[in-house]
Formats: sequence, structure tokens, C-alpha cells
Amino acid sequence: MIEGLVEQIETRFGELGEQLTDPEVIADRERYAEVGRAYRQLEPAARLASLWRHAQDDAAGAEELLAEEGEDAELRGVLGDARERIAQLEEEIRVAMVESDPNDEKDVIVEVQAGAGGEEAGLWAGDVYRMLVKYAERRGWAVEPLEVGDGKFTFAVKGAGAYSVFKFEGGTHRVQRVPQTESQGRIHTSTATVAVLPEAEEVDVQIDPGDLQIDVYRSSGPGGQSVNTTDSAVRVTHAPSGVVVSMQDEKSQLQNREKALRVLRARLAERALAEQQAEQAADRRSQVGTGDRAEKIRTYNFGERRVTDHRIKLTVHNLDQVLEGQLDELTAALVADEKRRRLAAQAAV
Repeated sequence: MIEGLVEQIETRFGELGEQLTDPEVIADRERYAEVGRAYRQLEPAARLASLWRHAQDDAAGAEELLAEEGEDAELRGVLGDARERIAQLEEEIRVAMVESDPNDEKDVIVEVQAGAGGEEAGLWAGDVYRMLVKYAERRGWAVEPLEVGDGKFTFAVKGAGAYSVFKFEGGTHRVQRVPQTESQGRIHTSTATVAVLPEAEEVDVQIDPGDLQIDVYRSSGPGGQSVNTTDSAVRVTHAPSGVVVSMQDEKSQLQNREKALRVLRARLAERALAEQQAEQAADRRSQVGTGDRAEKIRTYNFGERRVTDHRIKLTVHNLDQVLEGQLDELTAALVADEKRRRLAAQAAV
């Protein structure tokens, strides 16, 4: 079975490589991008397939020499090592070929909001926002702020594979620390909620303009000369779903309207996906939940300088680095866990 899978990987990877050098494909921007994405997605599996071939050759060579020359401890060790590598690589190849999330390559819209904990929750939401922005920048992705302030931070992340990484940040982030606002030095627990939405194009979500109620009003808070003097803020209400999006960061009413519609499309796409998944798994929980302290995906403990991801029972002791956007260790473990779960589900089917 694994031999056939390896052959499929090798054949397909070779075809994609040829297409990337085909003048006709290169001339077609959309097709070239599609082939490039497929090539990058298959590349890890192709690398594992190559290692599997080498391990098979090592095992076959050791077996041949043992048959010709008789028992030899060193050759027997080589054979044992090769067989161990083969078994490990077979498992890794199966995991690498698990069907990925169709949204993984998309850009994302991220919404961070204060949860439980009063004023400290608002401060923590700002810290989580800065952590995620730094993470995106470390990976070389573009960050576009959409709405920032009052304990709520909405921003877009643009880059190949952004959703495949940021989707693991969706949920309740709990902090345990002595707040700046606490004079008695007592440890306080508060939360921030994060929603990660794959950004939807107009072709992904069709919105009937007749279903929209668009209200304009004066912006509030710090800003330029236009703030508090012109009706530049926009509130968009989608009547069928009841989803409401407000934007006021831009001086232009048109710009605020465009940003609000982007967020609306993303929320509607996420809602449609959630409804579809709910049909398949009735016990699916939403990313954000209520923001209660008991609902958490991750805990950041300042006293012990540790971060614990409760979904995979992983604890790291580099809190300062994590808050600076160094989330790679956590992300890698979450990606591996997702692949294992998808593989188990695939095997069950």
C-alpha cells in the first residue's frame, strides 16, 4: 500500500515540477499560482518519499549482503536501523498526505476582544493583539489594521498559508499576572478572545445589497481633523443573519464601508462553514465561546514565565519570547496534532 502511495507522490510531484517550467502555464498567472501552491503543498511528502526510497535501498542492500556472506552483527544493525526508518517514514508520509483544510492558503481577518476581567482584560487583549501582529511579521506576512481601540482589535493578515497557522490562535487566551492596575500585588486572571476568519472574496460569499442596512454616524475617540466633525463612521447590518459590523478608523466613509464589508463577508463565510461542520459534528464548539476564564485554549502565567496550550497539553517556559511573536514551537505541535487527528478520522471512515 505504501509503495503505491509513494509512486503517486513521485509521479504527481514530477508532473507539477514540469508544469512550473511550461511556458503556457507560466503565461497563465492564475494557473501558475495554482500549480505553485500544489507543488509547495506536496513538497514535504515528496521529500519523505525520497527518504523512504533510500531507506528501502539500505534495507535491501543489507539483506542481500547477509544472504551472501552469512550472519554479521554490523550488517544486522544496519538492517534493523533501516527498517526502523522505513516504519517511521511510512507513518510520516501518511500524515503528510492527509487532506488539508481548504481554507489553509487564504488570508485571514483576526478579531481580538477583551473577555472576562474588566480593565485588565482590555490591557491583555492589547498584548495578545501585539503578539499576533509580531508573529505575522516574523513570518514575512503583511498586516493591515482594520479597527484598533477600546479593547477590540481587528486586523487582516495577508500571505500564503496565513489561515493554516492563525487558525490555531482562535479561542480564549487566559492570562495570570499582577495587573498594572492592581496596587496590592495580587495575581489576577483575565481573558481575551480571538476569532480567526479566512478572508472571503466576493465570489465566495454573495451578499444581496437589499439585505444590508448601512448607517453612518460621527466617529468618536482620537484621530485626525475629520473625527467628531463628519459622518465618516459606518455600521453595516446584514438583515438575514443579524450580523453587525462597525468601522470608524478611516476618515473616509467609503473606506470604512469597504472595510466593514470585508469583515462582514469573512464572518458570513465562517458562519456558513460552522453550520456545515455542525451538521457533520454536533459537538463542534465555536472558537470564541463566552470568554469565561474556564474556557481557554492557552494560559500565559507571568509568575512562572510559562505558556500552556491546553488542547495538546504542551507547556513551554519562554513566555517573553512567545509574547514577542515566537509561536513556532506551539504552532508546529498544533499542526502535527491536527494531522494526526485527521489521519485517525480518515482511517475511521
